[in-house]
Amino acid sequence: MGACKISFIHHLPVLWKKKPKTLQHLSVSSSSSSSSSSSTRRGLLLLSVPISGLLLLSNTSPLSCAPLPKFDPVSPSEKDASATLSQRVSEAVGLLEKGRELQAQGDFQQALDYFTQVVKDYKDFAFSDYARVGRALALYEVGDREEAITEMEDVSISLKGYPEVHAALAAALYVDKHAPLLAENQFTIATLLDPKYTDITYVRETKHWPPSLVSSLQHFITLS
Repeated sequence: MGACKISFIHHLPVLWKKKPKTLQHLSVSSSSSSSSSSSTRRGLLLLSVPISGLLLLSNTSPLSCAPLPKFDPVSPSEKDASATLSQRVSEAVGLLEKGRELQAQGDFQQALDYFTQVVKDYKDFAFSDYARVGRALALYEVGDREEAITEMEDVSISLKGYPEVHAALAAALYVDKHAPLLAENQFTIATLLDPKYTDITYVRETKHWPPSLVSSLQHFITLS
């Protein structure tokens, strides 16, 4: 009993003689533990990211980003329609200018053909009414005065305020329809908008009216 007690006490100093861990050992151990814990957390974080996200991250870099496709608000069909419309406008304007050129040269029959083509094929354009004015003037010269006056009356409504058509209608109403009061009303509108229509030289040399209509205007102005 006593021997066992002595033996137990004898071994106690051995337990106490174990060298305690120094501060350096604790620091290394703590650092190692922290590093291990950090690595574990990184691993868990990576495992929590979806595989598609990892693939995206691995394939993306600031230097290899592909440019985004350019957004075009206008569809190909709209571009084609716009190009077709532009072409039609160009053709109509060309015909109108050609008719006016022939009118200025005194070729009223040919001018009539060009003005008529604009009215027939491009009537959906607002400026086709100006071709109707030229057509009415040419018609008055080539002999179809009744149709010419009808055209003038129509255009005087659609182009109300356009002085040339009002002045031409005044001359035609006075001479061909023997309607001085209606002629006076039309001429008042024309001269309020553009007083130059009281000048015969202006309508003949600047506006290139046909000789027959110039003569009718002369009769109206002089009341002859």
